[in-house]
Amino acid sequence: MKNENSYFGGLIQGISSLLVGMKTTIKVFFRAKTTEQYPENRAELKMFDRFRGELIMPHNENNEHRCVACGLCQTACPNDTIEVISEMIETEEGKKKKILKTYRYDLGSCIFCQLCVNACPHDAITFGQSFEHAVFNRDKLVRTLNNEGSKVIDKK
Repeated sequence: MKNENSYFGGLIQGISSLLVGMKTTIKVFFRAKTTEQYPENRAELKMFDRFRGELIMPHNENNEHRCVACGLCQTACPNDTIEVISEMIETEEGKKKKILKTYRYDLGSCIFCQLCVNACPHDAITFGQSFEHAVFNRDKLVRTLNNEGSKVIDKK
């Protein structure tokens, strides 16, 4: 008869908890190790699919991206990591259209929360697999994601 409130009941519960922990420790100790030899195998190192390395804006072979400069990613960012600069142009039909001028991303202040990616209705930004970002000057962590002269992909 085990009584949780008695001295011996608590002692037995503590010992059983200790044995469960020791069993787990011993099982992990004898498991095969999965140490990656970094930086020697840098070329073959592959991160997990859900890894959030740095924000990228995919472009196709015609240097076109999907960003329409709506600014939802900038609004969703909790610490102002993203700055979307847009401008109004007039199309051939005489209509005014907002286009992306500059998409600035500060990798040094990004917390990799993925709120910007989730907020983007056009899937224009995503996280890449790059993880080496050590620099001596924080100004090198400010990136312009859209290439100059890139255009928006027409979705017809």
